[in-house]
Amino acid sequence: MKCATLLLLAAATAAFGQLDKAEKKDGFKPILNKSLKGWKGDNRLWKVEKGVVIGSTDGVKITKNTFLISEREYGNFVLRTQFKLRNHNSGIQFRSTEMPEFVVAGLQADIAFDNWTGSIYDEKGKRGVIVNGWKGKGEKLYKKGEWNDMELSAIGENIQIKINGTVTSELKDTSKASGVLAFQLHAGPDMKAEFRNIRLKEVKATK
Repeated sequence: MKCATLLLLAAATAAFGQLDKAEKKDGFKPILNKSLKGWKGDNRLWKVEKGVVIGSTDGVKITKNTFLISEREYGNFVLRTQFKLRNHNSGIQFRSTEMPEFVVAGLQADIAFDNWTGSIYDEKGKRGVIVNGWKGKGEKLYKKGEWNDMELSAIGENIQIKINGTVTSELKDTSKASGVLAFQLHAGPDMKAEFRNIRLKEVKATK
């Protein structure tokens, strides 16, 4: 019984973005778990409940993709989070450019309910799907409607995405050295995306 209680406490702690000793020692810090302070987006669509960042377009018609955007920029980092989709399409923007009306452009670690998860996409750019991390990779790893782990690293020109501990995409890219982070809600049917335990370590670029 004691072990079960400790496991439940550990799970609750993770959901609120509190780091384990190894991650603290390694330099990871929570960046979005308790409130939306330091981030901006359409307040009809985004909220935090019990350590979970929830984005939903239920009852709100959007005509273009919209984002919850960091107020500061990040260059070289490792980002870890857990995500869950009820349906449709989302993603995590990085090294991206903020545009008016909660829109961003740039690289995206793609997330979708039944396709593309683990891929690298050029949001509002000309390259489209840059790396297909879904076919034969993400499609074998992704758990629909459940919590999934993502690790996104962008260090110098080296970009890598892991889904549930396995590499799905790697890319060498010099298009932009830093930019905002952002979480996506995609235009189309009413949708819901959730993120928790969002933590980040800033690192020095390798030569």
